[in-house]
Parts: sequence; C-alpha cells; structure tokens
Amino acid sequence: MIVNQDNEYAALFDACVLVPMCLCDTLLRLAKDPAMYRPLWSSEILREVGNAMENKLKLTTAQREYRITQMQAVFPEALVQPPPCLADALTGIPDENDRHVLAAAITGHAHVIVTNNIKDFPPEYLVQFDILCQSADDFLIHQFHLNPYLVFERLDAQAVNIRRERKDVLSSLRVITPKFVDLVQTVS
Repeated sequence: MIVNQDNEYAALFDACVLVPMCLCDTLLRLAKDPAMYRPLWSSEILREVGNAMENKLKLTTAQREYRITQMQAVFPEALVQPPPCLADALTGIPDENDRHVLAAAITGHAHVIVTNNIKDFPPEYLVQFDILCQSADDFLIHQFHLNPYLVFERLDAQAVNIRRERKDVLSSLRVITPKFVDLVQTVS
C-alpha cells in the first residue's frame, strides 16, 4: 500500500545502498521523519540485500531474516510490487538485471533511485518517468541541505545506539559516502 504518495518525496533504495549496515541505518533513520522522504524497495531488492548479506558479508540466515524483517516492520509501506511485465519493457536500462529497480521506482511513484550503480540508470532514459538517480553520497548531501539539524540528530542517535560517537559513525560512512562525511565534518 502506498500512502499519501502525492505529498511525500519517495526514494527507491537499490540493494547496494541497503547492504552496508551503517549506510542502511543512516538512510532509514532519516526516513523515520515523514518530512524527509518515504523509503521504497521491492521483494526482489530485499532478496538481493539478503543474498549479499549472506554471500558477501558472511552473515547468517538468521541475521539476514532479522534485519529484513525489522526493515519491513518499521516501514511496512515501503514494499512495492511491480508487475513482472513492467521490468521486461524497460529496455532503456542497459543491464536487464537492474530493470526491476526502475520498475519498482515507477510502481512506487519514486522521485529518486538511490544507488551506487549510477551508470546503470541513464538519466536520458529516466527523464521520461520523472525519476532522478543519485548516489547515496549525493542523496545524503541533499538531505543534509534540507535539514542539517535532523541529520545531526539522527547521526548522534545512531552513534548512541551502537555505543559510539558521531565520529565513529562518520568513519564507517566515509568509505561509501565521502563527500557527505566531509560536509558533515566541515559544518559540525
């Protein structure tokens, strides 16, 4: 179910930005404020997240299931199910394995696809769907400019949750979102 889609900025998260725990935590903490954005994903994206957690991060099946179950419990409205034929029709996406991502974005009325595989989503093709594509770095920079106080608050809450300091969270994020981390450190 998509709630109030006309009034909310919606961001479809590709699996590559949901796998790294620190980045996923940051993105979803910001999404808890309805004034920021509504997160979106599909079953196929969550399956990719789970597979990467087990195969690349070497997490257990129980850890995989726990994390995905928690994401779905906190954001039940995030799940979109595009019709299978839609992905097949999106031939402007060069890698057919990424077409399901755009299909989910279209189905969920997303404004942006957040992915670190920018090259897989040509802007000249996305424009017809009125969808942007941004890296996690650029997306977080945009969120920071919209509400720096909320970003600081959520980063600090994230740090407290793992019994660390903001600098530790930023250190983990630096690998994936270096420009965002530089901006936060410059302003703070």
